[in-house]
Amino acid sequence: MNNLLSSLGLAPSQADMTGGVEFWHGAERCGWLMKQGDVIKTWRRRWFVLKEGRLFWFLSDKVTPSCQTRGVIDVGKCLSVKGAEDVINKAHGFELSTRAATQYFIAGSGKEKEEWINSIGRSIVRHSNSLVQDEVHDY
Repeated sequence: MNNLLSSLGLAPSQADMTGGVEFWHGAERCGWLMKQGDVIKTWRRRWFVLKEGRLFWFLSDKVTPSCQTRGVIDVGKCLSVKGAEDVINKAHGFELSTRAATQYFIAGSGKEKEEWINSIGRSIVRHSNSLVQDEVHDY
């Protein structure tokens, strides 16, 4: 679908989605997570890469410069990351929320879940400007 939209000039290009981040090396964190689909709410296993304030996901852990991302979240626009086992009724679940949407993930263990939450949380703090920009008032 993205390829069709891209060919029509209606979808963001790979370069637009990645923001120039070289996702194929030097990740702050990477690993397998289950992600709930945006439209069809099934759970799919994806390889995730956290780097420079962006969370990318791929079909395979063989990530190269020519790999097509399956999606990306600008962590700087996220408001929170927290456990979500009670919300999704799945062990090791967590959520990542923006003003517009909440995405759900499942890690392989409780330890992995906490490591992802901590890594994403640090990235939110480093890359977030949403609260600062929205709360600046000039009197």
